[in-house]
Amino acid sequence: MNNTREDNMSSHVSLHVPAGDSSHHRGGKVGWLSWAAIAFGALLLTYLIVHHLTAAHDGGHDDHAYEMPPLWACSPFVAILLSIAILPLIPATSHWWESNQNRLCLALIFGTLTLAYYMFHGGSQRVIRVLDHAIIAEYIPFIILLFSLYVISGGISLRGDLVAKPATNAAFLAVGGALASFIGTTGAAMLLIRPLLQTNSERRHVTHTVIFFIFLVCNVGGCLLPIGDPPLFLGYLMGVPFLWTFGLFAPWLVTCAVILVIYWVWDTIAYRQEKKKDIFLDETRKTPLRLSGKINLLWLVGVVFAVALIDPNKQILGYTPFPFMRELVMLAFVGLSLKSTPPTIRLANKFNYHAILEVAALFLGIFICMQAPIEILNQKGSELGLTRPWQFFWATGSLSSFLDNAPTYVVFFSTAQSITDSAGPATGPGILTLVGGGHIMENLLVGISLGAVFMGAMTYIGNGPNFMVKSIAEQAGVRMPSFFGYMLYSVCILVPLFVVVTIIFV
Repeated sequence: MNNTREDNMSSHVSLHVPAGDSSHHRGGKVGWLSWAAIAFGALLLTYLIVHHLTAAHDGGHDDHAYEMPPLWACSPFVAILLSIAILPLIPATSHWWESNQNRLCLALIFGTLTLAYYMFHGGSQRVIRVLDHAIIAEYIPFIILLFSLYVISGGISLRGDLVAKPATNAAFLAVGGALASFIGTTGAAMLLIRPLLQTNSERRHVTHTVIFFIFLVCNVGGCLLPIGDPPLFLGYLMGVPFLWTFGLFAPWLVTCAVILVIYWVWDTIAYRQEKKKDIFLDETRKTPLRLSGKINLLWLVGVVFAVALIDPNKQILGYTPFPFMRELVMLAFVGLSLKSTPPTIRLANKFNYHAILEVAALFLGIFICMQAPIEILNQKGSELGLTRPWQFFWATGSLSSFLDNAPTYVVFFSTAQSITDSAGPATGPGILTLVGGGHIMENLLVGISLGAVFMGAMTYIGNGPNFMVKSIAEQAGVRMPSFFGYMLYSVCILVPLFVVVTIIFV
């Protein structure tokens, strides 16, 4: 029913950096070419930040109307997705792909091709505009939030080795699904994935457990609060009341419950296929759960409040936050976490930065390359003929599976607003008044929100934590499926479930 561990793997989890990582082989040394690339990147980032702040001070960014990119301009985005899907499967490139440095190089190549199109069709000003949108407005807030949750959660050691029965594993998933809305999908995933892997270290059938963990903890569980998932956070910034997402409780509960039931049945069958000696080891090697690094729970709460309250476009107690204040505050909590956490705790977690660096490398290219398809959607989204909630659910969800779900949410949010404005008086039953002005049909917003959050589970790139969990599981010796192999699970399990969600709730 699922892949098994290699027979010669140790029965205990080992979260080492993969041998293919170039930094591991070179003892952490950085060559002159790498230093030159770092210096160039730092200078470019500094210029973009100064340009962003200057444009904001002057009253906004350049609103010059450019022609819509042709479909072929999306080819670098398609190419980077195919690279992620195919290169790990080809024997000649699989080892090369294990290096985050090589992943970054490939991401930059495809990103450069996208920027080359914009250079030839708009000049340097358009390139700067694209980089400002992709890097400053989207990538930096995205990666700093993930980095903060990743590092702080890495300082919380939930250690123990429980008996890895189906009920135990289902309880891990249920707790993670409940926590995801309150500490973010990244925070919940990083807190629970390691003890879950440790608990299952004596079992051989583990792959399906990690896949369901991605479904529930990294995605579906995070739809009750804006801090749970990035697209809902953007909705909050665009005027959706903070507690509105609690109205998604019914679809959240039903979807989580069905996923848990399917998982419990699956794991029960898999448990019966385990070898008797592995079951014996699992039942005899028991250690109660013990929580260390509790101070990091406070820093996690600090990050949550920073995300929820600090917005340069809104005043807090009469004070207007300066640009990037939210990100600086989150990084300050990271610093407090590193300072206040004994090194032995992260050592016990086998904590390293490989997983977050993998996400940072790949998503840098993805955020640049996806600007062309996002521009097409921005200009043609209203012409797609979307009028009903189920259409928004599937359109938002399908694109969120391959594009980052946050900008996809924004595109369809704006489309739904235009439909609301053109439908007549923007008040009355079923019309949500946004904070700061504006209106949107609630049933359309429900479809957009559920589609963006739920269908981020369809691929490894649908949501940032998906890749991090995959990387940590592989470091622990779990043989995870390929890009398309994972999609076979998600299509067969989640698509029928989303059809039911559509019929009942959308």
